[in-house]
Amino acid sequence: MQDKMEQVLRTVLKRITPKKSERAKIEALSKKLERKVAVAARESDVRAKIRVEGSVAKDTWLNVEPDIDVFMRVPTSIPRKSLGDVCLKIARKATESSEQIERFAEHPYLEAIVEGVRVNIVPCYEVKGGEWLSATDRTPFHTDYMKKRLDDQMRDEVRLLKKFMKGIGVYGAEIKVGGFSGYLCELFVLHFGSFLNVLKAFAELGQKMVIDIEHYYKNRDNELGLLFGEPLVIVDPVDRARNVASAVRPEKLQCFVVSSRAFLRKPGLDFFYPPKTKALTTKQLEQKLEKRGSAIVFVTFGKVESVPDVLWGQLFRSQRSLRKLVELSDFVLLRNVVWSDEKSLDAFVFEVEQSCIPPVKKHLGPPIEKESECEKFLQKHKNGVGTVCGPYIEDGRWVVMVRRKHTKVVELLREKLKDGGKNAGIADQISKKLREGFEILVSEEILGVYRRNADFAQFLTGFLDGRPLWLEAT
Repeated sequence: MQDKMEQVLRTVLKRITPKKSERAKIEALSKKLERKVAVAARESDVRAKIRVEGSVAKDTWLNVEPDIDVFMRVPTSIPRKSLGDVCLKIARKATESSEQIERFAEHPYLEAIVEGVRVNIVPCYEVKGGEWLSATDRTPFHTDYMKKRLDDQMRDEVRLLKKFMKGIGVYGAEIKVGGFSGYLCELFVLHFGSFLNVLKAFAELGQKMVIDIEHYYKNRDNELGLLFGEPLVIVDPVDRARNVASAVRPEKLQCFVVSSRAFLRKPGLDFFYPPKTKALTTKQLEQKLEKRGSAIVFVTFGKVESVPDVLWGQLFRSQRSLRKLVELSDFVLLRNVVWSDEKSLDAFVFEVEQSCIPPVKKHLGPPIEKESECEKFLQKHKNGVGTVCGPYIEDGRWVVMVRRKHTKVVELLREKLKDGGKNAGIADQISKKLREGFEILVSEEILGVYRRNADFAQFLTGFLDGRPLWLEAT
């Protein structure tokens, strides 16, 4: 087992560690970008200190997926509400011949593809530690903190952890993923010492993990409990009031826990390089849906004009509202997800036991010993419009049979979404798009969409299978 583990880790590390030529390319491109952003800032009459931050600056980047983060540290005299717009203009000018995508964290920033490399040009304020005006103000301090503490061996351990997390689908703090950031990976290695020690710690995770590297809360555990309610708390070494792990969604944490256990039991390359999902043929899909027996309901609509981070926030918020609507209407919800290719297609997906349920249901009233509650129940139901049978006494309490408002999940969703779904809790930009039009498709009715969109076909194949890709290796 130990030999197998070492062989896997050696193989992965050899694949992901930047070679001399790759380092030279990224270093040259980084310097070139720093110069271009500096020139664009001067031409825009903005005094800015330009510096590469993130994994490239800390040398924890993976050779096949380098991201260059160029930060513009600007004076605090620039108003907070103008920060994004002012710096976006500079970033666009510095990368004007490249593909550009506007992103959004706490404020807008620019992602560009320059010479085949993903580049993020991000604004922040030039402030002293602890005097943060925006979330990105901490990043230069994170870089300095890690550069002083990580040695070459630890950087390799960080690379292994990042690649493992990418392989199991939990890497990335953006809203779409809700997983672990690169900085968080670095902190784990700094605290536990190695990739394997990180996995061992999470494999044995109980109800809560708290890491306070700088011992800000030594002998003050009660304060930590009041400040941070999340199950995973990593106190930011440069900001004692911040939990670096606050963006990690529970399901991503749980996935990391079970994946760590599985890898330690049976190490394999599939954890780092999971097999790609091969989409079912339309015939296979049709057969699988028929055999499955449940009803899978798809609410599909076109592109929402929004930056990806805002889009995903709105999609998740809308999905939660629709999930609650479906469940409160007595449909048995088995699974639900949201999907988007961020280009032309968005979809809410609900798998229910049945798309159509009986028109009547039993509604339990209060026990007969609760006199006042019984009186209210009887007043409401004895001549109620929706009452089908009763009130009658059963097992010591009043009971009625009432008529459901909705018996078909498609009709429920169509009625609630026809005006955009604002009253159903749909987020503003999603609501606007739904008012322009949407489709509700059940099970085999999705075949047309499946044929037209390869990304959706791959997603739906994975959704129907349900298993994490690494599970095949265990």
